[in-house]
Amino acid sequence: MSSTQAFIDEAAKIYKVLSNSTRLNILYYLRHYDGEADVKTIVNDLHLAQPIVSKQLGILYRYQLVSRHKEGTRVYYALDDPHVIEMIDDMLKHVKHEIKGEPHPRNLYTSFVKLS
Repeated sequence: MSSTQAFIDEAAKIYKVLSNSTRLNILYYLRHYDGEADVKTIVNDLHLAQPIVSKQLGILYRYQLVSRHKEGTRVYYALDDPHVIEMIDDMLKHVKHEIKGEPHPRNLYTSFVKLS
């Protein structure tokens, strides 16, 4: 398998992770939360069951979409990768255009970016 194919396959896995609305909701929440949020705070603010939040955070952590650290019995999560923040922001911009039926900005790139 080529290195380009390996990148594409890994990207597809991450997009599959991002296809879950609960995970996107958690990422969006963390995007706008000031600092790190513990599981209890996320559960209370998003009105979701603790086992669901913990499971989804585990998946997001496995794919390096969130970072975490433990203090006593509490686990704190945050977005700390600017790529993840850009991905969330860009996707939401895309959705806003779709909802409003507005045209998207023109592509600024004249050629494809090579993965290497």
